[in-house]
Amino acid sequence: MTIIAAHRYSAGKPAQHPLSLDGIEHPLPADREFDWVGLSDPTAAEMDLIRTQFALHPLAVEDALNPNQLPKIEIYGQQLFIVARTAAIDTGENIAYGQTAIFLGRHFIVTVRIGSTRAHNDLRRRLEADGDRLCEGPDYVAHAILDFIVDGYLPILEKLEDSVQTMEERAIDQFPQPSTIRRIFRLRRQFRRFSRVIGPMEEVCERLAGTDLPVIDPTARIWFRDVLDHTRRALARMNGLRDTLTSIVETASLLEQHRQGDMTRQLAAYAAILAVPTAIAGIYGMNFDYMPELRHKWGYPAVLGLIFAACGGLWLRFRRIGWL
Repeated sequence: MTIIAAHRYSAGKPAQHPLSLDGIEHPLPADREFDWVGLSDPTAAEMDLIRTQFALHPLAVEDALNPNQLPKIEIYGQQLFIVARTAAIDTGENIAYGQTAIFLGRHFIVTVRIGSTRAHNDLRRRLEADGDRLCEGPDYVAHAILDFIVDGYLPILEKLEDSVQTMEERAIDQFPQPSTIRRIFRLRRQFRRFSRVIGPMEEVCERLAGTDLPVIDPTARIWFRDVLDHTRRALARMNGLRDTLTSIVETASLLEQHRQGDMTRQLAAYAAILAVPTAIAGIYGMNFDYMPELRHKWGYPAVLGLIFAACGGLWLRFRRIGWL
């Protein structure tokens, strides 16, 4: 069986021997005792054994084995079923998602991880080192697991934040290359999916922090409010990054339009300057015998002087108004 760890805890201390889940009947936990079982990618047969051991609802077990669930919380009698989504950087800037299902009872907590690379071993050891907190019961462990999952979002956001800031700084200097534009749209798609997959975690934490639920002690709500705060911060940072990506494209487009406007004004100014000699040369290139100054001794220098004076005047004018 894919059991990572299984222990019974009494007064915040683990039992000397691991909890056996081979179908053997165990004495029910006492008031200050609870069982904590962690599974990773179990089979349907293994989950059926766990269902029998802890009297889990078949619908909840079915959802726990479905890796495409969105975060949610459901009540089955005196048990809670919670689904949380994990996230981690897969390759490059691609976000890979997993799922952790939590079955929470008065005297037990069962976690089922599917596709999640972050094990709970370190978390379990940290909680076992703080017996005063662990003796509060399985609802405190559920809070610690959800907090562990939400904290796993932060390294993803920090890495992507660095990438977004780099692209933002480069977009100020020059218009993004086609490869950068494709990267921006890939990141925006990642953020949209992140919001769609992780976003319902906020609703789950709100219910745990502010609603009367079975097996959740009222004194434990303050811990879930802390997880809710972390979730909201992660979502706010993600939305900020998504807005920044949008502003990068808009800012780069505005800067490019400004640069194109400068080039257009320069071309228009030079075209206006060149129009003067073109017009005069075009007039004197016509085949007429009687034209002003055509046979005058200083006609040619006078026309050239007129051309240079007109072009120089236009050049100074365009320089003054900032077109050149």
